[in-house]
Amino acid sequence: MPNSQEATTPLVAYQGHEGAYSHLSCRHVFPTHKTYPCASFLEAMQAVEAGKADVAMIPLENSTAGRVEEIYRLIPKMELYIVGEHFEPVNHCLMAAPGTEIDTLRVVSSHPQALAQCAEHIAELGLQTEAHLDTAGAALALSQNPDPSRAAIASRLAAELYGLNILREHFSDQTGNTTRFIILARGESLPPLEPGHAYMTSLLFRVRNIPAALYKAMGGFATNGINLVKLESYIPGGSLNASQFHVDIEGHVEERGLRLALEELRFFAEDVRILGTYRAHPFRQSRAFHD
Repeated sequence: MPNSQEATTPLVAYQGHEGAYSHLSCRHVFPTHKTYPCASFLEAMQAVEAGKADVAMIPLENSTAGRVEEIYRLIPKMELYIVGEHFEPVNHCLMAAPGTEIDTLRVVSSHPQALAQCAEHIAELGLQTEAHLDTAGAALALSQNPDPSRAAIASRLAAELYGLNILREHFSDQTGNTTRFIILARGESLPPLEPGHAYMTSLLFRVRNIPAALYKAMGGFATNGINLVKLESYIPGGSLNASQFHVDIEGHVEERGLRLALEELRFFAEDVRILGTYRAHPFRQSRAFHD
């Protein structure tokens, strides 16, 4: 039986092993929460829906690799709200078992995206690549079976957790690699509209497959001066008759312009669902993250 303190400590769910970038984001955003690792994104979301965890930290897109396709397909099926966002810098580290030298390496393992993001540096070292389910999992596997010919690419936290030595930091081919996470909760948490603060609103809607349907649905945002920062489309449920859209908008649902734009959207679109309004992360102000 957990003691009373453990029972009341908030839990944040994430996908992956300890030391994954999702785990690192949980530590940065919720330093007093206990972390709840899950085998899949769906399991992390379901943990929140079932009340096993208070929030979930879910990656939505990466500045180098693009969107996480699976998440856009899971969001319409969930009964959760977006209550925040977080931008996490990705510092890929080349790591190996203690005592290993770079010139003895022959193979490096990691998640396929991490391997792709470090492809030039991997080629310079003449290493073969081996795909793994996640970066931290590759580090864990290496720690369990240390081999001087093998390395892993993962976060600094993974190296610390699994007793591996970092041979090279910032191993990515490009600088500025960043992942955007959304924070999901069971209930909507609408922040107060306060001067001097920037807000984001995320929503879903569907349009019929007819000429100019999207143009008409989006017209209200243009006429009311509302900036759309992301518009993602996909075909839901295996149907080819209609498209579903995920939209991220600059603004708060209580602002007059956004209220008017949403009224016009509902006139032309179907199944409009507000996923949440939340504070915009300060990283957006740097303009370093482009969709």
